[in-house]
Amino acid sequence: MIISQTPLRISLSGGGTDLVNYYGTHEGFVVSTAIDKYIHVIVKERFDDLIYVDYSSKEIVKSIDEIKHDLVRETARITGMTKGFEILMLADIPSEGSGLGSSSSLTVGLLNAFYHFKGQMITSQKLAEEACRIEIDILKRPIGKQDQYIAAYGGLKAFRFCKNETVEVLDIEIESEPKRKLGSNLLLFFTDITRTASTILEEQNKNIKDTIEFHHRIKELALDTFEGLKELDISRIGVNLKMNWEMKKLLASNVSNPSIDKMHRMAMEGGALGAKISGAGGGGFLLVYCERDKQDTLRRALHEYRELPFLLEKFGSKIIFDQTRYDIK
Repeated sequence: MIISQTPLRISLSGGGTDLVNYYGTHEGFVVSTAIDKYIHVIVKERFDDLIYVDYSSKEIVKSIDEIKHDLVRETARITGMTKGFEILMLADIPSEGSGLGSSSSLTVGLLNAFYHFKGQMITSQKLAEEACRIEIDILKRPIGKQDQYIAAYGGLKAFRFCKNETVEVLDIEIESEPKRKLGSNLLLFFTDITRTASTILEEQNKNIKDTIEFHHRIKELALDTFEGLKELDISRIGVNLKMNWEMKKLLASNVSNPSIDKMHRMAMEGGALGAKISGAGGGGFLLVYCERDKQDTLRRALHEYRELPFLLEKFGSKIIFDQTRYDIK
C-alpha cells in the first residue's frame, strides 16, 4: 500500500501569466505557496486483476482504457500501471471548483503514488512536468502550469515560465518571524460557490491579445510581490493582492459576479488590505490579506461565510506511507 499527500495552494500574484498564450511570447511569473490542506491518494494491490477506482463514484473495470476518471486513467497509463490495483482519493476541501489547485494536486499525487507503487523514485521537476503534460497536452485543459509546480515543489515559491517551455523555480527564503506574519495575515473564506474553471480560462486564453496590458501589469505585481517578500515588506503582499484583483476582473467576463463583488466589498470594509478570488475566479475561496489587529472586525464582517483555517506548507507532494510487499504486476 502507498499513500501520497499533496498540498493545495494559494496564488499570491501573477496568475494568468502561466498560460501558454502569454508566457509563450512574454514570459510569465507567479508567486504562490503551498498550504496544509491536502489531496491524499491511496494505492493498494489487489489479489485479482481488476481495477477499483474510488472517489465520488466507484468504478470497477478490467483495463486502464475503461477508466472514466480521466486523471486516473492517464496517470496510470504514463506510469505503467496495468491491472490488479485499487485506488482511493480523498480531499480536504471540495474536489472541484475551489480555486486552490485541487485538480493539479490530484494529478501530481496520482503520479507520485503510482511511481512509488512501481518502485520508482521521481523528482519534483518530473512530477510537475508530467502533470502539465497530462492536463494540458493530453487532456487539452485550458489551464496554466503554476498549480502543478507548486503541488510538486511545495513551500513559498516564485516560478518563471519561459518562452522555451522551461520553468525556473525560485525559493523564497524568509526568516521565521516574517513568514509567520505572512501566514497569519492570509485568510480564506468560502464563497459558497463552486465552479468549473475551464469556461473562465477558455475565455481568458482567447482574450489575451486584447487584455495583454492587464497581463503585463499582473506580472509586474508578481515581480513586486517577490521583491517585497525578499525585503520582508510583508504588507506589500496585501496591497498587491488588491491591485491584482482589479486587473484579474478585466481578463474575462465571469471572473466575478454580484455575490463575489459584495463579499469582496465586505472584506475591504472589514479591514482587509487586499483580497482576491483564488484561482480562475467565479467562485471558490476568497483569499484575504488582513493584519492581525483587524481580523476580529474582518471576521464579524464576513460572519456569514465559512472560514478555512490553514498554515503555510513547507513540503510538496510526498509519500507518507509505503508498505510494498509483493511483486508489481
